[in-house]
Amino acid sequence: MFHIVLVQPEIPYNTGNIARTCAVAGAKLHLIRPLGFDISEPAVKRAGLDYWDKVFVDAFDDFESFLTAYPEASCFCVETVGSRRYDRVSYPENAFFVFGRETKGLPQEVIDRFPDQLIRIPMRPGLRSLNLSNAAAIVLFEALRQHDFMGLA
Repeated sequence: MFHIVLVQPEIPYNTGNIARTCAVAGAKLHLIRPLGFDISEPAVKRAGLDYWDKVFVDAFDDFESFLTAYPEASCFCVETVGSRRYDRVSYPENAFFVFGRETKGLPQEVIDRFPDQLIRIPMRPGLRSLNLSNAAAIVLFEALRQHDFMGLA
């Protein structure tokens, strides 16, 4: 199982799209607070996220709590400053793909913690970034491709 980690996501629609991607791909979603939206059961029902119960979701108060829960996590931080292209990395079966906020990216302390695990998606120069949900799907499906889409029909 692969893992998507969203550090302080701000836009509920992006997280909803990522949750749906995780559900269909069999990936686990980890949310690091603070969140820019409510994920209580009434809130997700109101938002029409009818697949929310089909995704594995964990929420943590901070990044340190996440690392305590997953001390052996093989984390790959997706950032525009990443030194390696996402498609030139061999991902282990339980890789964790870490993404930052839509407006600011990953906190510097997270980037500093994984300097050799920074990956990027190629883009045209001068443009800020891809949409968060698109970036998560691109990286997750590359990892799935590398493992022959294990468990998917």
